[in-house]
Amino acid sequence: MPAATLGTVSPRFPSTIAEPVEHEIVITKSRFITTVAPVTGVEDADRVIAEVRRRRWDARHNCTAMVTGVLGDQARSSDDGEPSGTAGVPMLEVLRRRDLTDVVVVVTRYFGGVKLGAGGLVRAYSTSVSEALDRATLVHRRALTRVTVDVPHADAGRIDNVLRDWVRHHDATLGDPAYGVAATFELWVPGEAIEPLRADLAATSAGTLDPVVGEERVVDVPAT
Repeated sequence: MPAATLGTVSPRFPSTIAEPVEHEIVITKSRFITTVAPVTGVEDADRVIAEVRRRRWDARHNCTAMVTGVLGDQARSSDDGEPSGTAGVPMLEVLRRRDLTDVVVVVTRYFGGVKLGAGGLVRAYSTSVSEALDRATLVHRRALTRVTVDVPHADAGRIDNVLRDWVRHHDATLGDPAYGVAATFELWVPGEAIEPLRADLAATSAGTLDPVVGEERVVDVPAT
């Protein structure tokens, strides 16, 4: 991805989740077990689906939905034997409303002997996914620019504290420092925050620290 233009506003991307979540609800004697997981793409999503179907082979239905791609531009769903449009599409719509990507969800239904009707199924599958996602840890994705700054070892501790406080207030993230001739701090910064960073570093170092701006990359940032 090309380097960011200084001062430009960073684009927004769909979020994802940090780790798998499993959640169960019971509706009119039917058990709905939702497995939602972060994935790296369609192939990884298919692997998760296959694993759930292997574990829950005795269920009446294992309905699925996935959204993948950095922009969330790839989507797929399956009703797995439920009436058309009552399971996979409502599940997919929940992922879309939450603005998520690189996520797969499988809702396993153990039939309880009572038919729910089309509207009841839509509500059941939507609710199952929504409640599972409520329990997930959200991970935001941002287009951030890599910025490095070399700091004399004598000042490294003080600047480390300054940068840790700075990233908390500018939607940025701090990488691991490297220690050589100098201490090199790495930050991932929104495009519009690069000039404020430059000014703040100059102010805190009497003009001796000048950050080096590098490439732009889509970076996962845990939600606070």
